Amino acid sequence: MPTPPELNRLRAFLLPVGIAATLCGCADADRMSGSSMVMDDYRVRHPIVLAEQERHLDIFPSPEIRGLDPRSAAQVAEFGTLYRDTGKGPINVFIPALRRGGPPPATIAEIRRELAAGGAAAPLEISTYPVINRDLASPVRLSFVGLQAKVADPCGQWPADLGSGSSVQGWENKQYWNYGCSYQSMLAEQVADPRDLAGPRAEDPTDTQMRSRAISEIRKGTDPSTDWKTKNTSISTVGSQ
Repeated sequence: MPTPPELNRLRAFLLPVGIAATLCGCADADRMSGSSMVMDDYRVRHPIVLAEQERHLDIFPSPEIRGLDPRSAAQVAEFGTLYRDTGKGPINVFIPALRRGGPPPATIAEIRRELAAGGAAAPLEISTYPVINRDLASPVRLSFVGLQAKVADPCGQWPADLGSGSSVQGWENKQYWNYGCSYQSMLAEQVADPRDLAGPRAEDPTDTQMRSRAISEIRKGTDPSTDWKTKNTSISTVGSQ
């Protein structure tokens, strides 16, 4: 059995070896794969996906105008542009059955013309729907199936208690599950073309005239940038004295 002085010398030898081994183990650790930060990202929990869903528009034509009023006509034209960019198949037109004889021909003709003005080249499938409460305004609904961006899971999920005092889950300093879901949903709704989220668009052709002008200015030794001039930019003189 080693004597106490020998034990002290053995401890003095093993202590640096143990520290070195520990430091080597930390150096070899894969901190990126061992961290949970990637899965805590709101873009991973609430990804934006592309799906084919029904897009619809409800318009309320003015009863005093035969056909479509300017506001409704502009909405239908914009809906036609949306179909041109993301839609496919027929466009369904549902008109309330307020009286016998079917939908008003003037309204259908106006809808067809405004859709064409917006760039929609699609057949119309016109039908009526029963009005349950005649005291309420009954809209004319247009719908088609098209590409749409949306969040994969619905928002409002709270699988854990944010103020839990009976566990250490709140001590982990992680984002709560619903964090970022509304932001992703608003971004998906605001994007003009859902395909922009999947990849960039093709490049536009170069502006030959602008390029030639810039090269000509550089050869002259002048600044090729555009000189923007603004006039009458003063908004108000109130409070200037």
